[in-house]
Amino acid sequence: MQDLAFFARNFPKPGETIVGDFRPGPGGKGFNQAVAATRAGAATLFIGAVGRDAFGAGAKKFASKIGLRATFIEKPKHATGAAAITINGAGQNHIVISLGANLALQKKDVPTEPLASAQVVVCQGESDDRTVAHVLRTARKAGAITVLNPAPLRADFDSAALRHTDVLIPNESEFVALMKMHAGCTALLRSATYREHGEFNEAVLHALKPEALHRLCRCLQVPVVILTLGARGCFVSQPDAFSRMQAHPVEVVDSTGAGDAFVGGFAAGMVRFKRDIVAAADFANAVAALAVMQPGTAEAMPNTREIARFRRERAHA
Repeated sequence: MQDLAFFARNFPKPGETIVGDFRPGPGGKGFNQAVAATRAGAATLFIGAVGRDAFGAGAKKFASKIGLRATFIEKPKHATGAAAITINGAGQNHIVISLGANLALQKKDVPTEPLASAQVVVCQGESDDRTVAHVLRTARKAGAITVLNPAPLRADFDSAALRHTDVLIPNESEFVALMKMHAGCTALLRSATYREHGEFNEAVLHALKPEALHRLCRCLQVPVVILTLGARGCFVSQPDAFSRMQAHPVEVVDSTGAGDAFVGGFAAGMVRFKRDIVAAADFANAVAALAVMQPGTAEAMPNTREIARFRRERAHA
């Protein structure tokens, strides 16, 4: 995806035109996550689709510049995906995306050899659901840890991919939507514990006790669910345990790539800490904190030296 980012003090109101600072750059959830994993020290291969256009050429150039191994499948009949992003003075964002060539990525486009040799395989919601499910299924059979970041969570999301997922990483809005899509979860939401709060939304989610949130995570029937909570940190739900990790307090410049930084950092952490979920999530928290302190998405991902220094400083704070 090509990011077309506009920085302004405030978001424009409907019908209002304001002046801002334009900063284009490479992006896309999968690409951002691959960049984050690479810069965090993991040997990474990115596989994705682009059009035969300037945006696609820019992505290839950036990957080469930072040493990210990448297989770009060109789709001449499609444009490279693009994202229109507005960031306000508090680092919050509004985003509209056009998936473009991403939706044309097919099962036959994805080579099987890298899936057979990978330790961790990460997929997102920007590609065709059938392709995502195929990749996760193939990788899991080969022994890889499969990670699904269901973003953007589209209305036609096929929950079949969850059957092939070891680690699910949604944010608050995606988690709420998944609860309402999943039959087993909707039944749980009708129970007394949750019904007393009214309609399930992000505010209700934040008000839940850890035990109640853990039960909701378990209803998705995925071994590990890591719910990212923005400035509130993250919640890690495993079959027999759960934990809450606080976010690192930092000065937020641009929150756009925070989730991607977390997912890429988590993937790198799973390799670095030999599949220790909690250690990988703690590492990902640091990567995300550093990313939001810089403008941009892919370009804002921190390197190993920055991550190590940040973690040392926070450990002694």
